[in-house]
Amino acid sequence: MINRSLLTNGDKLKKLIYCILAGIILFAGYKFLTSTHQDFDNLSAGKRVIAFGDSLTHGTGASNGMDYPSQLSKMISRPVINAGIPGDTTASALKRLERDVLAYSPDVVLITLGGNDLKNGIDAETAFENLKMIVNLIHNQGARVIIGGLSIPFRDRGFGKGYKMVADETDATVIPNILEGIMGNRKLMSDPIHPNDAGYKILAQRFYEVMQR
Repeated sequence: MINRSLLTNGDKLKKLIYCILAGIILFAGYKFLTSTHQDFDNLSAGKRVIAFGDSLTHGTGASNGMDYPSQLSKMISRPVINAGIPGDTTASALKRLERDVLAYSPDVVLITLGGNDLKNGIDAETAFENLKMIVNLIHNQGARVIIGGLSIPFRDRGFGKGYKMVADETDATVIPNILEGIMGNRKLMSDPIHPNDAGYKILAQRFYEVMQR
């Protein structure tokens, strides 16, 4: 005769095993879903944005943390590397491109260059050949390039058209005049050339809007 107590104990043991297995499966599924979610978060956070250029990128005239890359970083909730050096020309920027930009394998590069070429009397053809080379080298790494152009009335020397030419020839995105409505407005400028905190906020907003397209 079969011992009923043994059957009862066996059934209880089976139920316990099923419960343990179900718990393991549920836990494994939860870990898979949460780890996948974390991977997507990491991919999003890993988008590398570099601001490359001259004093407009560096933030000359801005309070601490109010340069345009810092303000843009808050808008996109992601770090923006500030690779701006005051006084930089397209030639000097080209020389440091590998060290300060390409070495970081960026996804997006924002550029403000050309103002010092214009100020120093460098001809437009030379300046924009340098800028085109910079853009092409960045594109070769698969990064998107957004150029903040300049157009200064009566002192332009063809520079305003040069930015559009580079954009057309390289498939970069250009903001024709990044200082439009800012330069000449005392409320937005710290000196005749550089914006103040409010002016740099407008620069950041302009780059932000283009980045969303």
